[in-house]
Amino acid sequence: MSIITKHRLNRVNLGLEDKWPVKIVQFGEGNFLRAFVDYAIQQLNTTANFNAGIAVVQPIDRGMVHLLNEQDGLYTLFLKGIQNGEAIQHKELITTIVKGIDPYKDFDRYLALAKEEGLQFVISNTTEAGISYVDSDTLNMTPPNSFPAKLTRLLYERFQYFNGDVNKGLTIIPCELINYNSETLKDIIHKYITLWDLDKAFLDWIDASCYFHSTLVDRIVPGYPKDDIEAHNAQLPYQDQLIVTAETFLLWVIEGDDALKEKLPFHKTNLDVKIVKDMQPYRTRKVRILNGAHTTMVPFSLLYGNETVQETIDNPFTGEFVNQVIFNEINDTLPMEREELDSFAKDVLDRFRNPFIKHRLADIALNSISKYKVRVLPSLLEFVAKNNKLPTYLTFGLACLIRFYKGTWQGKALPVQDSDSVIEAFQTIWKADRLQQIAVLALQNTAFWDRDLTEVHALVEAVTFALEQIETHGIEQGLAHFKEKY
Repeated sequence: MSIITKHRLNRVNLGLEDKWPVKIVQFGEGNFLRAFVDYAIQQLNTTANFNAGIAVVQPIDRGMVHLLNEQDGLYTLFLKGIQNGEAIQHKELITTIVKGIDPYKDFDRYLALAKEEGLQFVISNTTEAGISYVDSDTLNMTPPNSFPAKLTRLLYERFQYFNGDVNKGLTIIPCELINYNSETLKDIIHKYITLWDLDKAFLDWIDASCYFHSTLVDRIVPGYPKDDIEAHNAQLPYQDQLIVTAETFLLWVIEGDDALKEKLPFHKTNLDVKIVKDMQPYRTRKVRILNGAHTTMVPFSLLYGNETVQETIDNPFTGEFVNQVIFNEINDTLPMEREELDSFAKDVLDRFRNPFIKHRLADIALNSISKYKVRVLPSLLEFVAKNNKLPTYLTFGLACLIRFYKGTWQGKALPVQDSDSVIEAFQTIWKADRLQQIAVLALQNTAFWDRDLTEVHALVEAVTFALEQIETHGIEQGLAHFKEKY
């Protein structure tokens, strides 16, 4: 029996040339950007002669740029889903990434991106925690720590190199899932200009020649299919170490005008990319329902014993929990037509049930605290304001989140993934002797929630009771007892 050895995935072995000039700098090399933005740009290149190559910048000191470079930026995207009741499966080699740069290892190569004549766009997704101001960042660091500081340094380099040319400003499109993401990013860039005492002419160039557009992104991306990687590789004539899987659904809403539509002619593709004057209605609906349900279910379902999103929805107990969270609590707080909200929510649940995608709960547990603050906490607080009582299921979910960050459950490690500061804070919190004290310490931590949640009427008592029930009876019986009281 002969063994066929597949060649490595790279441009030489496939007979490809570096076709696209660098038109986009992308901060982030993770699964989502590669399955969403890089795929979308490929459709523009194919159908609209967009002629855009992407230079990927690794935003943190640990990442996958080296793997991308080993494959010359190439990787395979597998799209799987249900459309109009029919199963859809499609795979595509993505060729839009033309270089990957680790600024921690080659800062000069990073700064050289600023000198690219044809550079027009900056796109990013550095998670909700990525758009942050770190006042210890300096102009002379190689590189600064935060993504906004890195971007400010790159823009300043471009401003200087092109002598403030008004035609060399960039269109900046952040995809981090925070509201008003572009406005927040621009405000932090202003802070760094002040902190670093940079030229007023540079500030004027940022304001007059660079364009910031807020966005909403929507596609479920489980990422690397590690559990059935052999089956995926068997479909390929090459060996790909960066396979990424995603659902077929894609929605990208970008705030902009007709000028942006000309720059990004997505109307010439079949993609659902909307360039609109106001993206807030789309954003609120998606973040609260889809992302809110995701973030709420993760600790609850992991503590129950599930491993995937589909398993969570299909299980009668955990599936009912998610339904109650969405239809009876989250949707109750949104200022839209209830029929429209419920219809969107049903579509979301169908996407969660996608049988082709194994979306592991552990993989979406990253930075759950910052995600909860953005995605779930507004629903809980608005439910309280509207109904003058706590939402039963969202409150129990909050207790599960706090319990999850203890890090272990029934003798096993939990997949807690967060910043060192958050993890260290919870290590201190869980050293407290009583659950009531743990609840207070967690809820009053304004670094987590941007407010003191002990001020929410009866929340400390409810979370304490939920923690007691979880510790004593487990998730299923714990929720049953909690529902009797709340």
